[in-house]
Amino acid sequence: MSAISIGQAVVLGAVEGVTEFLPVSSTGHLKIAEGLMGIPVDDDAVIGFSAVIQVGAIAAVLVYFRKDIARIVSAWLRGLTDREERYHHDYKFAWWVIAATIPIVLVGLAAKPLIKGSLASLWVVAGSLIVGSGVMWVADRTGRHKRGEDDTSFKDAMLVGGSQILALLFPGFSRSGATMSTALMLDLDRVAATRLSFFLGIPALTGAGLYELKDALGTGTGAAPLAVGTLVSFVVAYASIAWLLRFVAKHSFNAFVIYRIAVGLLLFGLLGTGVLRS
Repeated sequence: MSAISIGQAVVLGAVEGVTEFLPVSSTGHLKIAEGLMGIPVDDDAVIGFSAVIQVGAIAAVLVYFRKDIARIVSAWLRGLTDREERYHHDYKFAWWVIAATIPIVLVGLAAKPLIKGSLASLWVVAGSLIVGSGVMWVADRTGRHKRGEDDTSFKDAMLVGGSQILALLFPGFSRSGATMSTALMLDLDRVAATRLSFFLGIPALTGAGLYELKDALGTGTGAAPLAVGTLVSFVVAYASIAWLLRFVAKHSFNAFVIYRIAVGLLLFGLLGTGVLRS
């Protein structure tokens, strides 16, 4: 019997799709949803399922940004044999994304027991939601928002990519929240920060999903719930990406800050009263 039913897969796929790229913590929301549905948040099959359905959200990014990705990959391939192409920003940016993914891969492999153990607690999620909100508020208020996407550098990519480790170790901090906040502190504008977060998330999240696939299938999660959850995640994430890019072009991140604090406090309340188990 599957550890997750089809109905639960639909709910979790929708939650993943909505929250993966919004700076509100998809991991935190998935764990809250799992807890409310009575699904053990630290079960290997559940952790694997959560990682695999992220691939649906990543697929949405690949489709949404297909023209940008094709341009960057083409520049990278041309640059491998053409010295002149190596001076183009797209060629360098492709290498920066690769380099910026290495830290989170190394930490993810080294800290896997902690990530699947004590750090998976909903208490950690609640605290990380609130702490991450403070970081985001400071970043949005102090960042000068004067640099565009073409102004990004290797240093920017490494710092923003490395910030993904915060979300890996502290579920609830939010990978998108960490990367966007770091980019804002580096004075990128909100749209550039958001797009950089998307591009840096592609290899990290795709790799995590593929790495967890064997565990998800081998510990009680059926292929049907995985397929359904991934499909729902793709559809919802595509709509979420389109909405987020329009939103950040005209608004600050204050709405996300307030929402995260509210969810964090609510989660503390649910845990403290025993409605949810950590």
